[in-house]
Amino acid sequence: MMARWHKMDKKSGVAIYNFKGTGIQQLPLQIGDVVHILESCEDWYKGYLVRHKGSEGIFPKSFIHIKEVTVEKKRHTENIIPAEIPLVQEVTTTLWEWGSIWKQLYVTNKKERFQQVQSMMYDLMEWRSQLLSGTLPKDELKELKQKVTSKIDYGNKILELDLIVRDEDGNILDPDKTSVISLFHAHEEATNKITERIKEEMSKDQPDYASYSRMSSSPTHSLYVFVRNFVCRIGEDAELFMSLYDPQKLTIISENYLVRWGSKGFPKEIDMLNNLKVVFTDLGNKDLSRDKIYLVCQIVRVGRMDLRDSNSKKYTQGLRRPFGVAVMDITDIIKGKAESDEEKQHFIPFHPVVAENDFLHSLLSKVTASKGDSGGQGLWVTVKMLVGDVIQTRKDYPHLVDRTTVVARKLGFPEIIMPGDIRNDIYITLLYGDFDKYNKTTQRNVEVIMCVCDEEGKVMPNAVCLGAGDKPVSEYRSVLYYQVKQPRWMETLKVAVPIEDMQRIHLRFMFRHRSSQDSKDKGEKNFAMAYIRLMKEDGTTLQDGIHDLLVLKGDSKKMEDASAYLTLPSTRQHVENKGATLVRNSSIIGGLSVSSRDAFYISTLVCSTKLTQNVGLLGLLKWRMKPELLQENLEKLKIVDGEEVVKFLQDTLDALFNIMMEHSHSNEYDILVFDALIYIIGLIADRKFQHFNTVLEAYIQQHFSATLAYKKLMTVLKTYLDTSSRGEQCEPILRTLKALEYVFKFIVRSRTLFSQLYEGKEQTEFEESMRRLFESINNLMKSQHKTAILLQVAALKYIPSVLHDVEMVFDAKLLSQLLYEFYTCIPPVKLQKQKVQSMKEIVHSNLFKKQECRDILLPVITKELKELLEQKDDQQLQVQEKKYCVELLNSILEVLSCQDPASTYHHIQEIMIQLLRTVNRTVITMGREDPLISHFVACMTAILNQMNNQHYSVYIETFQTSSELVDFLMETFIMFKDLIGKNVYPSDWIAMSMVQNRVFLRAINKFAETMNQKFLENMNFEVQLWNNYFHLAVAFITQDSLQLENFSHAKYNKIQNKYGDMRRLIGFAIRDMWYKLGQNKICFIPGMVGPILEMTLIPEVELRKATIPIFFDMMLCEYQRTGEFKKFENEIILKLDHEVEGGRGDEHYMQLFESILTECACQSSGIFNLVESFVSLVKGLLEKLLDYRTVMNDESKDNRMSCTVNLLNFYKDINREEMYIRYLYKLRDLHLDCENYTEAAYTLLLHTWLLKWSDEQCAPQVMSTEFQCSQTYRHLKENLYEKIIEYFDKGKMWEEAISLCKELAEQYEKEVFDYELLSQNLIQQAKFYENIMKILRPKPDYFAVGYYGQGFPTFLRNKVFIYRGKEYERREDFQAQLMSQFPNAEKMNTTSAPGEDVKNSPGQYIQCFTVQPVLEEQPRFKNKAVPDQIINFYKSNNVHRFHYSRPVRKGSVDPENEFASMWIERTSFVTAYKLPGILRWFEVVSMSQTTISPLENAIETMSTTNEKILMMINQYQSDENLPINPLSMLLNGIVDPAVMGGFAKYEKAFFTEEYIRDHPEDQEKLNRLRDLIAWQIPFLGAGIKIHERRVSDNLRPFHDRMEECFKHLKVKVEKQYGARELPDFDDKRVGRPRSMLRSYRQLSVISLTSMNSDCSTPNKIASESFDLEVVLPKQVKAESEETVLPINPHPEVKMRRSKKRTKRSSVVFADEKTAPDISTSDMKCLSRKYEFMSDTNLSEHVVAPQKTSVLKQMSSVSRSMPTIPGLTLSVSSVAPDETIASHRLSQPVFPSTSDGDKKTSKKKKVNQLFKTMRISKVLEDGKQSVEHHFKSSSTDL
Repeated sequence: MMARWHKMDKKSGVAIYNFKGTGIQQLPLQIGDVVHILESCEDWYKGYLVRHKGSEGIFPKSFIHIKEVTVEKKRHTENIIPAEIPLVQEVTTTLWEWGSIWKQLYVTNKKERFQQVQSMMYDLMEWRSQLLSGTLPKDELKELKQKVTSKIDYGNKILELDLIVRDEDGNILDPDKTSVISLFHAHEEATNKITERIKEEMSKDQPDYASYSRMSSSPTHSLYVFVRNFVCRIGEDAELFMSLYDPQKLTIISENYLVRWGSKGFPKEIDMLNNLKVVFTDLGNKDLSRDKIYLVCQIVRVGRMDLRDSNSKKYTQGLRRPFGVAVMDITDIIKGKAESDEEKQHFIPFHPVVAENDFLHSLLSKVTASKGDSGGQGLWVTVKMLVGDVIQTRKDYPHLVDRTTVVARKLGFPEIIMPGDIRNDIYITLLYGDFDKYNKTTQRNVEVIMCVCDEEGKVMPNAVCLGAGDKPVSEYRSVLYYQVKQPRWMETLKVAVPIEDMQRIHLRFMFRHRSSQDSKDKGEKNFAMAYIRLMKEDGTTLQDGIHDLLVLKGDSKKMEDASAYLTLPSTRQHVENKGATLVRNSSIIGGLSVSSRDAFYISTLVCSTKLTQNVGLLGLLKWRMKPELLQENLEKLKIVDGEEVVKFLQDTLDALFNIMMEHSHSNEYDILVFDALIYIIGLIADRKFQHFNTVLEAYIQQHFSATLAYKKLMTVLKTYLDTSSRGEQCEPILRTLKALEYVFKFIVRSRTLFSQLYEGKEQTEFEESMRRLFESINNLMKSQHKTAILLQVAALKYIPSVLHDVEMVFDAKLLSQLLYEFYTCIPPVKLQKQKVQSMKEIVHSNLFKKQECRDILLPVITKELKELLEQKDDQQLQVQEKKYCVELLNSILEVLSCQDPASTYHHIQEIMIQLLRTVNRTVITMGREDPLISHFVACMTAILNQMNNQHYSVYIETFQTSSELVDFLMETFIMFKDLIGKNVYPSDWIAMSMVQNRVFLRAINKFAETMNQKFLENMNFEVQLWNNYFHLAVAFITQDSLQLENFSHAKYNKIQNKYGDMRRLIGFAIRDMWYKLGQNKICFIPGMVGPILEMTLIPEVELRKATIPIFFDMMLCEYQRTGEFKKFENEIILKLDHEVEGGRGDEHYMQLFESILTECACQSSGIFNLVESFVSLVKGLLEKLLDYRTVMNDESKDNRMSCTVNLLNFYKDINREEMYIRYLYKLRDLHLDCENYTEAAYTLLLHTWLLKWSDEQCAPQVMSTEFQCSQTYRHLKENLYEKIIEYFDKGKMWEEAISLCKELAEQYEKEVFDYELLSQNLIQQAKFYENIMKILRPKPDYFAVGYYGQGFPTFLRNKVFIYRGKEYERREDFQAQLMSQFPNAEKMNTTSAPGEDVKNSPGQYIQCFTVQPVLEEQPRFKNKAVPDQIINFYKSNNVHRFHYSRPVRKGSVDPENEFASMWIERTSFVTAYKLPGILRWFEVVSMSQTTISPLENAIETMSTTNEKILMMINQYQSDENLPINPLSMLLNGIVDPAVMGGFAKYEKAFFTEEYIRDHPEDQEKLNRLRDLIAWQIPFLGAGIKIHERRVSDNLRPFHDRMEECFKHLKVKVEKQYGARELPDFDDKRVGRPRSMLRSYRQLSVISLTSMNSDCSTPNKIASESFDLEVVLPKQVKAESEETVLPINPHPEVKMRRSKKRTKRSSVVFADEKTAPDISTSDMKCLSRKYEFMSDTNLSEHVVAPQKTSVLKQMSSVSRSMPTIPGLTLSVSSVAPDETIASHRLSQPVFPSTSDGDKKTSKKKKVNQLFKTMRISKVLEDGKQSVEHHFKSSSTDL
């Protein structure tokens, strides 16, 4: 039986494994996917992915971890929310979001950021699991939350994600429950926090930022130390004194924590083993800012004098001996820079005392300098920094600090003393002594014994404490130093006695010598003593600091008798004061004498809240003892040190109020007490004592008890105020105003106590006197006296601070009325800034939270704000004042947002009516860079947000006239649009932006209702207003922050759930508004076409469907008015272009546009055809624009150019000049990026064709942004021509440049008569002519490329293009680059066109081979001798026909002579335009095939060879300096019988009776071939003559052999074909032979063109000959640089355009940089030619089988053929890596004597014959290239 599926309650789960989900209905899952489970069945669940609700399916239960969830219903949808704490959810979503970015970073290879994100994610994962564990103590949980939120915020910032705003507890703020202003402030705060955090990260000083920020904010800190273990080999008991130490000041700064350690290696009290914890408390910010702080542990052993002594009884035991120290630098832990963790244990190494006189401080400095090994001995501790004082730490860290934890206080007061903190500690530090040995032979071992005694000498029990954590003892024994004259103890102990005993006690120090032998030691007595009283005679305590005590000697019994020594002076200073008499007689007093040879120093520190060291203060505190000094003491208080007063704050205040109360019936001391009180309050306001505010507050609330004080305080205060307002001198008034807050606190507390005591008696009198007091203040504000201004400022500043207290005992409404008068009695323009600041404080008070108080106060505030913000320009508002205004207004809005809406209705209305427009105008006039702009925008948003519908209606009615209302709406719309376009908030403040959008949307809709009501009817219709509305609405709908589809999944959901898609709401509103326009629609065509188009392009289907019909409405509207819709059409084409290029629009839009508009048009027949053609036009444009946009991000510039040209042509066809020109310049820029200067020039030329030579003003549509300065057509055309000529010059297309120069010259000469420009123009022309003759221009190769298969974009699919290669570009490189653009394409290895199967396949196939350009007939050259440099240009430029030839066999093949049957199949391609043109390639528009017979082939080949020889002769005639090598190789290849294979084959093939009989029609062609063979001899003769004159001595044997061969050849040819004569010519006369060779020249170039209709020049098949014409001069240049430079040190140098060019050669390199590269390799490339040919030859596969037979039969045919193709090919397309092989070949062939070549020819003495043989060998090899020559005459190039 099948198992059933059961419905499940809402459940959510997470995939914990990947699930492939291969079966039907199975849902594939990845780890971490969240699924929502709907049903379950046995081991399976059914549900869907939360990320992708559409994908539903089943998945195994074991793969899912179930999570608790809650369901929240909102906006008709159910949201499933995990039931984890919100922070865990946030971490989860953050990890999801970061995870996808992390992967992107990996893909884009951003290593550092990748690792950074990874470590942050690991941290978050770990912390997330800690949060989920639920085991953390409260303080750690709080700290962890802070760490997590801090990390998330920091990560979001650096990853440029949205800012998250939180409340104090770290929870995310909900914008629905937070006021706009609070939200704004939260954003600001968060941004500042993160900026700080990033700074910290940059400086890397502060890893734990959260705790650091907490630490710096607290005034008190504590250091928790847990002693885990002490490892040290002592063998005796030890005392460990731990304390904090400042190494720079060399002082201990805390009490000692004492641990008594037993000899067995455990604490003495074994139960303390795991409880040795101490908190060093009272550390203030000053301590934290010390440069260094150490934790030091001094170790004292208790036992024998010397550890080496045996443990027997004869040695004295119980001696305290110095043993060593352990030191740890805890500066970083204290400052929060290093992690302080209660789990981490630190090891502090132990350093033993080495010498007896090593006292603590010297040992410490040694220890910190040395890094010695402690041998594992030392202290193990845990250290953690805690925030707060002891009480605070017990609360916050209960797991660390409990009641049993020892507290070690700071030596000195904490920075803040709380009133209840009674402390009476006196710290005594034994510093050092100096003891004479007297009658002893060695120095004494001095032990000091200290006890606290009363005046009778009785020891007070348990008054001495050795360290925190230790029980108090009655006496203290010091550490013993062995035989040291000046022991330095540096031991601190605490004396704690009840305060009442202080007067009668003193400290007594006994000095005793200790012996190591027990027997001797027992006999020792005290040898001296010292004492000191803790209180002085005047009742003040002993001063802090060092005291030099007198050492008293005498009878040891007397030393214990207090009456004996207390009469003696105790300190040296004392003696000096009393005079010397005492000392002289001292020996007789009580049997004790002062020893002048001994000295003893201690230092004391009193930490007492009850004992003062100041006489004046003591007098005041004990004023009753001497009432007559009261006045003096009250006045003296002002000169008492502030620290003393603050320490005794409570006592001092008690004394003052007691004085006041006990003199309640007279006012004798009132003013003095009042001033004293003001002084104390002023002290606390001082920054140094700012922490005492809390103390004062605590005093007022808990200790203050003077019930009548308020009357006296108010009286004095009123007196002061009245005196000042009359302009009379009153010195304390300013101080009094500053202290006003606390004065009123005392008044109010006093009145409250009085009221409680007498049950509300005298309330009316009190209120009356309070009112009069305020009237006095108001009088002061009215005062015009000069002295009053400062007091008025102070009053404004301090009055708000009293409200909180006054309000408790005074009627709030009456108080508000008094405040109202306070502000209104200040003259209007006076103290405005101070007024605003003061009002801000009022707004923050409780008073303002009451409705009845706001009723009184708000109008005065809004009036003040309005006046201040609307000040005229002459009193331009300062930034500071603006800041105060906006802060005040924001505070008011903040307060109002928290109150009940009913109670704030009128207040919001007040703000709206008074200030909304003012704020708007402030926003409009402020610059976007203004730091306050965002505050004002937030303020405006808040006002609009708090206005309800009723408010809007009321506001609209406040405008008197409709024009005022229109103005308001217009400026609001413009402002909104501006704010939407340029958001004032940072881009990551997404919550703020969305809230602003929500508020704006409501406002726009409200204002739209007003427009419908008031400005729609004909009479009232406001075009501009409606126009602004539409533009605003479209700007709103198209803003970036609403384009949800661009956001991540998480962000999309967040916004969708919180705010919905606002675009739909406003989109439908726009549609409705449009249709309401009725007959006014025509006003908005074409103006609104662009904005509406922008809206319809938003990728939201419903919105598109709703808004595209508006287009039809627009067309209809214009059609009904004019009978067409041209305006609409033009506008849409123009705007569509911009929009699509900006990234909007897609295929789906194109289909919707077509279907919706066609559907609309069907309903109105008249317009249908027009709409249909319009739709197809737009569709065509969209297709091209989308293509263009797709390839614009493509790396392939070629595709970008193609699409640009398609668009160009489209705009040309539909006659849109402006767009056409726009794309022309885009195309031009693409060319310039690729350095295609020629193509850039042709592109710009198209622009000039639209211009005429006239002085009319330019029409705007033919202008381009680049030439906007041009006024007239002529001016523009001239500028364009200059630019184009510059490009042609860079592209070496001087012929084209000259024709433009001529056109310009004609204008200058005949139209504008500007001869100066004409002369410059002619100079430029001359330069171009010279360049043509002198500078070598490498010929580009042309490649045919076919793109087959449906995988290519439409503009390439199944088309063939001819590409123009770059200079020296090889086909392999070209093809590799081509293939890199289409990595998935397959390379085709045939050159024939593919079949339909390939064309229709879904893949991509690319075919690429070399083709030959066909020279166009040039009538002007007909029958003229034209130099090669001129002809060569036309051979590869201005061409649009191209050939590709391959050999085919027909008929029977003669194995002896293949030429007889070698036909050539020639494919011709015709391109759409001539190359070069506006692109480097054009599409082939027609292809045709012809066949060339073997005889015609032979004629072409011979003709080519003769051309080659002739060209060489011309070059050598015109340039003396060309190296001889190329000529040698060319001639030798033809005349040497060893490489025979030239025309001999033709003779065998064609000059036979059989052939003549079979082909009578070929008679003329045979004669032509004979003629060519005959003509070759005189050419060769001329070449050999030149060779003879130029040949160097070492090549002479080579020349002789060549001449010998030539003689034999000449005889043979002349005998068979007749002699041809060339007139003798002189090598030196450059240019002369050209004319002599005219007869041949015209034959070779021009007359042969008629022979073959398909071949405009006979030498096409062996096109390499052209290449040679290019390449050889190139070699020539290179060689001549090497060989000639040393020989000719003074070449003639011609300067032109500041570039030097040597005039040795008529051929000069244009691009100097390439010359050296070429020179090294050009002549050295023969060896690789075959290999290279086979690589490049695609058709090889077709003809491969016949290869060997052809080679065999090559031996005796043409002499001329084999060498040229090989030579040409290798030279023309040499790659740098071929130079090595070529070196091997070229070195022995033609060694050169020049210096430049000496390096390369090491084997100079090689046998000449050997060289000749090598040459023959090379040339022999050349035979093999014949077949390749035929097969690949085009492809190889």
